[in-house]
Amino acid sequence: MCEQILLVEDDVDIARIVRDTLRQEGYVVTWATTGLEGWDDFQKASYDLVVVDWMLPEMDGITLCQNIRWKSNIPIIMISARKEDADKVEGLEIGADDYLAKPFSLAELKARVASQLRRWRRYNGIEEQVERAEYVCGLKIEWQQNRVFSKDKELSLTLKEFELLKLLAQNPERVFSKSELYRHVWQQPELGDAHTVTVHIKALREKLEDPVKKPHFIQTVWGKGYRFIGELE
Repeated sequence: MCEQILLVEDDVDIARIVRDTLRQEGYVVTWATTGLEGWDDFQKASYDLVVVDWMLPEMDGITLCQNIRWKSNIPIIMISARKEDADKVEGLEIGADDYLAKPFSLAELKARVASQLRRWRRYNGIEEQVERAEYVCGLKIEWQQNRVFSKDKELSLTLKEFELLKLLAQNPERVFSKSELYRHVWQQPELGDAHTVTVHIKALREKLEDPVKKPHFIQTVWGKGYRFIGELE
């Protein structure tokens, strides 16, 4: 089966060269021209690697990389005209696995793509995908089926509520600001209304029967946001 690569690049000339080069290597390449388009493509299909430019319209590469990393361990190669060490460090810290500064040679690109895919194949060979998580206090989450149970009773969550819970639970102890939650779950580049996130978190807590003052699952970090503190059984 051919490996699937998502390329997110708004420079048409560069994107066509990269796309054609990778296709000649036998990869199946999907090309998106904006950050939001790339994020939408990522959620609709399964990919083995992402190549993303730093500077993108609608949603920049850093935000896209962050969103992808919260959802998946797929390898990400960031490409950018920014060559300062601080920029490279920021890209790697946000979740990219590799960083290529423009202009780069196509031979180097091919080598780095092949290297990341080798690591990804090894990772998948030893890593057993967890389809369900069970937590102390009776919470069970079935990731693929979008189902949540509390003390063996299935909860009726909206899609947004499930996506909030999934993002928080799959990134335990990480504090998410309301702006980050909004960008990831509502797929909008900017927080339109902080109250939207607050209302959905409140509804989610009520369905989980998770008290604000002594939470088992979702903790408010005052002045910063929310984090998941559930303990796996």
